[in-house]
Amino acid sequence: MTKMVLSEPDSGKSYQIELDDKKMDKIIGKKVGETLSGDILGLSGYEVKLTGGSDKDGFPMRKDLPGMRRPKILLRRGPGYRPKEKGLIRRKRVRSNTYVKEISQINAVVVKKGSKELEELVAAMKKKQE
Repeated sequence: MTKMVLSEPDSGKSYQIELDDKKMDKIIGKKVGETLSGDILGLSGYEVKLTGGSDKDGFPMRKDLPGMRRPKILLRRGPGYRPKEKGLIRRKRVRSNTYVKEISQINAVVVKKGSKELEELVAAMKKKQE
């Protein structure tokens, strides 16, 4: 099961939503940086921007890497590598920018609010899952 961490910049809160296969199928093929309608996720009236994620093995997604692969690339900074000293470079394995079935966590930010509060909608979704 895939999880989505949905951040709300106005309140500074973030919510974790579990996505079933139907919802995940609508996200597969999208890229980091794209905007989705919240109706896909069950959040009517909301608009959500995909900001990244990580796959089942914990490798982070990078916006600047096209495709659906998991290459080893030379990194200076950014998602997947934080050097301890200035100027260090390292070869690391990361996930490219297209969402596939192997993604276990999706990060997203609310771009447009709906009529109901996000906290209420997420609580209602969790009750349905139980």
